[in-house]
Amino acid sequence: MKYTRLGATGLEVSRLCLGGMAFGEPGRGADSWTLPEDRSRDLIRRALEAGITFFDTANIYSDGSGEEILGRALRDYAARDDVVIATKVNGPMSDRPNRRGLSRKAILTELDNSLRRLGTDHIDLYQIHRWDPSTPVEETLETLDDVVRAGKVRYLGASSMWAWQFCTALHVAEHHGWSRFVSMQNYYNLIYREEEREMLPLCLANGVGVLPWSPLARGRLSRDWDESSPRTADDSFGHALYAATERADRAVAARLAEIAGERDRPRAQIALAWLLHNPAVTAPVIGVTAPHHLDQAIGALDVELSDSEKRRLEECYVPHSVVVL
Repeated sequence: MKYTRLGATGLEVSRLCLGGMAFGEPGRGADSWTLPEDRSRDLIRRALEAGITFFDTANIYSDGSGEEILGRALRDYAARDDVVIATKVNGPMSDRPNRRGLSRKAILTELDNSLRRLGTDHIDLYQIHRWDPSTPVEETLETLDDVVRAGKVRYLGASSMWAWQFCTALHVAEHHGWSRFVSMQNYYNLIYREEEREMLPLCLANGVGVLPWSPLARGRLSRDWDESSPRTADDSFGHALYAATERADRAVAARLAEIAGERDRPRAQIALAWLLHNPAVTAPVIGVTAPHHLDQAIGALDVELSDSEKRRLEECYVPHSVVVL
């Protein structure tokens, strides 16, 4: 395993972050394809044995059971100080008032709930799960600063939003002397590169670490385009992300398959290696549902792409409409 600093902080993280969206009791929450606790624990244990120390989840994953499963596994298999736990807040936890968003009440309530489910007294990286247009940014940022000062959170992160929104948040925090965001978890992969226009340069200029989600485009960059999985069969969000650009995306996926064949490497390794070559990227957030997914991702750390290979991977891309999440 390789390690790096998260943006301009002193926090060391593994160059791969294990995402927790796949971990959760089936039937809890909106996703039917998640893994029960025994299978989830096996993958978490394997990740720890491989040297992964960075784990990402969210309060909304499987209605909270994702945090519960991750927390129990990490307590059983690792020392708390040896891992970096990241979770997120914003998504709806019920249909009742104040159970979603980034108000002071919602953040304080959901942080305590996440701490309880994870079985820890602090979160290493607490991330806002998208922008909340209904709450003043000052209210959100002051509350986040308070939880850092209280010792419940070590660092703050953000996720997919417009670059102007992120720039505003960075400026407001600096103006008030509040804790600032140190990471951006955004949607970025070989078939969606619009983040290269503004967000990635903004992050580089401000020492913000980038943690791409969906680095393999929900499996479209790891297998034949028309091959399905239990997840793709029940992933309306994923279908919406890629339906409008399928023709262009297929061309990029075909070029990826070509280069992977020349290298005699799995496609996933080439796609992840391309991300890891980007100086803005700290650690892709990988989703795994089987041991070989984990093995392939770890193998990407040893892949060095030539300038020619990177050009070939990139030249098929055509501009996409910006995905507003």
